[in-house]
Amino acid sequence: MEEGKKYFMVIDIGTGSGRSVLFNSEGIIVASSQQEWLPVADPRYPGSQDFDTETARRVLASTIKDAISKSGIDAGNIAAVTATSMREGMVLYDKDKNVIWACSNVDARADEEAVEMLQAGLARDIYDEGGDWLNIISPARFWWIRKNEPEVYSNARYVNMISDWYLFILSGLIVTDPTIGSSSGIFNLKSRTWSENIISNADLPKDIYPPVIESGHVIGELTVSAAEETGLAPGTKIVTSGADTQMALVGAGAVTPGTYTVCGGTFWQTALTTDYALYDPEYRLRTLCHAVPQQWMTEGIGFYHGFAMRWVRDAFCQEEKEEARKTGKSAYSLMESLASGIPAGSNGVYATFSNIMNSKKWIHSPPALVGFDLLDPDATGKAAVVRAVMESAAYVTRGHLEILQEISKISCDKIIMVGGASNGNLWPQIIADTTGVPVMLPEVKETTAFGSYICCRKALGDYSTWSEATEDSVLWERTVEPDKKNVELYNQAFDKWKSVYQYMVKISEDNVLPALWKAPGV
Repeated sequence: MEEGKKYFMVIDIGTGSGRSVLFNSEGIIVASSQQEWLPVADPRYPGSQDFDTETARRVLASTIKDAISKSGIDAGNIAAVTATSMREGMVLYDKDKNVIWACSNVDARADEEAVEMLQAGLARDIYDEGGDWLNIISPARFWWIRKNEPEVYSNARYVNMISDWYLFILSGLIVTDPTIGSSSGIFNLKSRTWSENIISNADLPKDIYPPVIESGHVIGELTVSAAEETGLAPGTKIVTSGADTQMALVGAGAVTPGTYTVCGGTFWQTALTTDYALYDPEYRLRTLCHAVPQQWMTEGIGFYHGFAMRWVRDAFCQEEKEEARKTGKSAYSLMESLASGIPAGSNGVYATFSNIMNSKKWIHSPPALVGFDLLDPDATGKAAVVRAVMESAAYVTRGHLEILQEISKISCDKIIMVGGASNGNLWPQIIADTTGVPVMLPEVKETTAFGSYICCRKALGDYSTWSEATEDSVLWERTVEPDKKNVELYNQAFDKWKSVYQYMVKISEDNVLPALWKAPGV
């Protein structure tokens, strides 16, 4: 490696994995390391999803060391480190800053407490100030902890979110930033900081909320103990970046109001960037602070699209996995090749996993694949299943786009698509065909890590504005135009998918089969 060259390390803490990504100063990934994991349920509490900080800490330290080793660089040349993560998950600490409780983003144990808050008339007030319904945000979780784990509640002296937690591991400082902090549901969106009204009116703990520092700022330096744990150099600058989706928007150059973006990972987010806090008057979607000061983003969340494809890979595609092992190809690219031979509409096969978001009644049907023709397994077999799962994500995306256009009055004439789902050709084409608008693909698809890299560059003074940073950093690979014939086919298929989905939801509501996921309070 070139002597004296600067590098930047991004730690990405996701629902399904942890990874470390090392960039050079040109924004090129020189090494990365990733390990998959699954959320951990506490068998005592239905709907629980703990975040195992000890396991995550070991995994992340291992990936950091591995990325440095792969790169061959001196860790002293890493100028800055930051962390990004899934939203909503929160971490509590005692007076000595030891972690005493942590949950992941879709922890749903606070069902009764969400109902109690709803009955107390708190839901709309929290949404109108904080931009999110009660289901997976912190207020109901605090009530649950107070009722079920009172010792934890009484000993809690600090709180922050999951990406903040790893910045604490690195720097010893407990802070948050507006992007991840606002996912707690305890923020005043307009002032971009903790809401005294929500804390008081919802009877939440007092005086445990950390300082709020905007994304792209140096908060401190790597401690000696963290250096020993990770292989990074003591004194390395620690930088705020923030929540995964907002970092993906930065990494895709979506720092201009009126930009529509689809982030395709484990969860999918269909987001609109605005220069004011845009609220859905029907409480379906959610609004959070963007990384750019005086910008916000409103989004619909597609649930477990990435996990659904991973499940298809592991459940049905053993041949593709074996071929990938032998050839070094991606199993997902081999699955895409299979699905490319199936026409739009998957020959009548439909997948139901994620619902179109409605925060007041957020329920996802029992996972299902329906519409097989038993007399034609070639047309409705494995290849059709892969495509149907891809199309189900596109239908949810279209549903969210329609709501965003309805509430904002901003027409969608193009979409930026990023994340793992934007690799390859088929999924971006399905999104273009389902929505009827062009899909723009940046050269860097893993834009969450790339956006965090941009935060590091801005924090060190390489750029003075977010626009300057993204204009200099974000390059475009191509634009995918919709196929007019497929657009018409998908107009019909989208309506049928919505009908099929409502039948599947009823199966759950009638307690015939359990929902894939149901928000607390539903």
